[in-house]
Amino acid sequence: MQTINLTCDYDGDFVARVEEESGQKVSQCYQCGNCTAGCPYTFAYDIPVSQIMRLVQAGQKKTILSSKSIWLCATCESCTTRCPNNIDVACVMDVLRHMARREGYAAVPQVKTFWDSFLDSVKAHGRVFELGLTINYVMRTGRFWTDLDLGPKIFPKGKLSMKPHEIAGKEHVARIFERFERESNS
Repeated sequence: MQTINLTCDYDGDFVARVEEESGQKVSQCYQCGNCTAGCPYTFAYDIPVSQIMRLVQAGQKKTILSSKSIWLCATCESCTTRCPNNIDVACVMDVLRHMARREGYAAVPQVKTFWDSFLDSVKAHGRVFELGLTINYVMRTGRFWTDLDLGPKIFPKGKLSMKPHEIAGKEHVARIFERFERESNS
């Protein structure tokens, strides 16, 4: 069990940035534990969701951004649904993941690499191109043989297209990424 001294390393700017970027008042969390109780991934987290929220309140930026929990969160919204104070906890977790990504933290490199590959695919095609995502992920991780046995099962079923599907409004999706990058760099 890891002991965290909440009186050291308080970063008030971090707390303000999390609240600003998420649009949530993390100070309203009173540690009821409903978010942790409803989370299907608590068993895999190094820090449970309710403790993440407490660490945000305590301004423990480095501890949070280097945790595995923010990368393993599936954003299923169980925590948000269960919150008695209507805090969008899943949104806070998303913001923490974005902050960690921007600042170079990657506690679970494979998850971050998959996430980056997914976002690159959506940015390029307006939606995910599964085969391209898979190739991008494999090239970044070097895990060439891991799921090779799945190909013969998937391809005959037509589950993976050899080329990306064209979608209407692809340029609108690209503008979302451009705006995000512009705001992240300012």
